[in-house]
Amino acid sequence: MLRPKILDTLKDYSHEKFFRDALAGIVVGIFSLPLAIAFSIASGVGPERGIITAVIAGFIVSFLGGSRTQIGGPTGAFVIIIYSIVQNYGINGLLISTVMAGIFLILLGIFKAGTLIKFIPHSVIVGFTSGIALIIFSSQLSDALGLEIGSLPSDFIEKMSVIFSNISHFNAYSLAIAAGTILLMTLWPKRVKVPGSIVAIFIFSFLAFTLSLPVETIGSRFGELSMSLSFISFHSIDLSIIRKLISPAFTIAILAAIESLLSAVVADGMIGSKHRPNTELVAQGAANIVAPLFGGIPATGALARTAINIKNGGRTPIAGIVNSFVILITMLFLGNYVKHIPMACLAGILMVVAYNMSEWRSFLSMMKMSKSSLTVVLATFFFTVFVDLTFAIEMGLILASLMFISKMTMYTNISKINIEDDSAGESEDLEALPEGILAYEVNGPLFFGAAYKLKEEMENISSDAEVIIVKMGNVPMIDSSGIHLLEDIVKEMKAEKIEMLISGMQPQILEMLERSGLEQKIGRDKLFDRFDQALDSAKENILKK
Repeated sequence: MLRPKILDTLKDYSHEKFFRDALAGIVVGIFSLPLAIAFSIASGVGPERGIITAVIAGFIVSFLGGSRTQIGGPTGAFVIIIYSIVQNYGINGLLISTVMAGIFLILLGIFKAGTLIKFIPHSVIVGFTSGIALIIFSSQLSDALGLEIGSLPSDFIEKMSVIFSNISHFNAYSLAIAAGTILLMTLWPKRVKVPGSIVAIFIFSFLAFTLSLPVETIGSRFGELSMSLSFISFHSIDLSIIRKLISPAFTIAILAAIESLLSAVVADGMIGSKHRPNTELVAQGAANIVAPLFGGIPATGALARTAINIKNGGRTPIAGIVNSFVILITMLFLGNYVKHIPMACLAGILMVVAYNMSEWRSFLSMMKMSKSSLTVVLATFFFTVFVDLTFAIEMGLILASLMFISKMTMYTNISKINIEDDSAGESEDLEALPEGILAYEVNGPLFFGAAYKLKEEMENISSDAEVIIVKMGNVPMIDSSGIHLLEDIVKEMKAEKIEMLISGMQPQILEMLERSGLEQKIGRDKLFDRFDQALDSAKENILKK
């Protein structure tokens, strides 16, 4: 049901609820402003684009979304992909890919793919976010050191090479501002409503302006900021690169879907609610279609801002709407002061953000877990940092799937039943199998990764076998490969004039056999509910011969 949460929450809305939501929205708005600026600059675009995104996308996500408390806006996860798109395709390429990502997100919501996002392995998410955190942290070293070396290469190794080759030209004032920002944000009391990032921006902007410190500011790098909403004409968009932008647009869509739904899940746990994932995806899609029309950048649900909203009393989407208006008013009336913010201060803020999103504790815990999880984490992390975000997600999912298949295969085994040892597990007084009868038990899922085990076992059947009983009571699922394998075995048994009986199939397995037509090929009279029934039938067949 694609019904926005705001429609449900307004049914019993009151003045008291509005007051709490408004207070939470104001606090989140104050917290969101420096992050919107910092993420935008780190992405290689002007600071006003991040503010525009926080206003427009934040409003749409709250107004149309499926979560009560989700706060939308630009986030650190997009920094690297935006930077790469801008370098390769320019601003127009970024606008096109963001709109395309919005369309993908709406389609995901319409086709109810919201519930599928939860199946992305935690190991892939940890490796991916840790890789992004390292890239964001490293990209801020230049501004933190005051190197003023212009645009950095997108390649991690090249970027670090450029930074270290210029490190002797560091600016002590910039380094002090960055270090002071990090210390202030780290030591700032959490109980204080005003976030440490705002305090750091106010203090160091004031010092840089009044003392005329020789540090780079937003104004010195970007000039006068255009703090107004202006519609982007489609005539300025180069349509020839749309095909090339499908891959980065898909990456933006997947990142937006994963981050927004993870944020919504965490929010549900904090307030005991339940979000609508498909509605949330549609809202995220709408936000990413509309925001670029006014010069905005990709947006998604932001976990940190959503948590701050909840902790300050926000319980309905009204808080997110107030957050958008707070940012808008600040942009319109205090925009002239933004140009005085030192770049080193923003670098310090982003370094703290990178540290918080690094999930280093989860990263370390993965190292103590299974080798498969560690392999997926390290591979995803490596590909994120040194190759490409899209490739990292693809390889992470492929590796995680292969590891899962390998593990599931280990749980499937085929054993020969020895009734004297009561391997059949059904009756202690069953007699030993008569000569000419062989029995096997399949334990575990019979899917494409494990089907070969049954085939190998059947290939070792002795030539004097007349009846084969396959006990499948412990097979919870079977896929098309398992069905195809059984069909091949049935054909081989008939060719060798060996009768094949199957016992104990669960209802879902029988249904698969019926739908595939294999039940008819085996013969309904060859399928038994219990092993002892199949054994009695096998004995009768032996006696007849």
